[in-house]
Amino acid sequence: MRKTFETEIQQLKDELLVLGSMVEQQIVGSVEALKKRDIDASRRIYEIDLQVNARRYAIEEQVMVAIATQQPMAHDLRLLASILEVSGELERMGDYAKGIATINIRMGEQPLLKPLIDIPRMAQKGADMLHRALTAFINEDADAARAIPLEDDEVDNLYTQVYHELMMFVIQDAKTIERANWLLWVAHNLERVADRVTNICERTVFIATGEMKEIRATDDENSK
Repeated sequence: MRKTFETEIQQLKDELLVLGSMVEQQIVGSVEALKKRDIDASRRIYEIDLQVNARRYAIEEQVMVAIATQQPMAHDLRLLASILEVSGELERMGDYAKGIATINIRMGEQPLLKPLIDIPRMAQKGADMLHRALTAFINEDADAARAIPLEDDEVDNLYTQVYHELMMFVIQDAKTIERANWLLWVAHNLERVADRVTNICERTVFIATGEMKEIRATDDENSK
């Protein structure tokens, strides 16, 4: 019975990694499509999103069946509950990527206000953080999980830089406000991806230690 349960757990972890890989593809792909103004590529992000949603619900169903049939205790229950939570976080990140794809489609024939430099960096950084966060989650590596959110400051700094650049365009020419707003929403979605990564890291610590607590992006203790 225990061997069967361990097999189910491993299958769930494998499914979560596949889901995470799809979401990473969405995040980077949505920004690449925007950068190239490739509408067809943005529409494909929608197709991937449908697959992400379906996989998320399949994982949820597997988790509920495992809880009902295996009656897990302590660590195993924390793990299953966390897989449920993380699959939801991944689905929401996919929604952010779909939002970026939507922006590219809605822009129509309008050119980008400026060449994309920091926004692709935000996407790559967010996808990289996500990849490492999921690896930490699967390995139940609490130390790695605590370290990754510290990198959120890099994403925040890039967002601030994008914001100030876009505001300069608007100050110089109010007619650019719509195009500036499109890119600001893209940057906002990518910032939220990094926030969701922190949530995954918190779940990893919860599985390993049994404690559910917030991981701060900056070390407040050292700043006092």
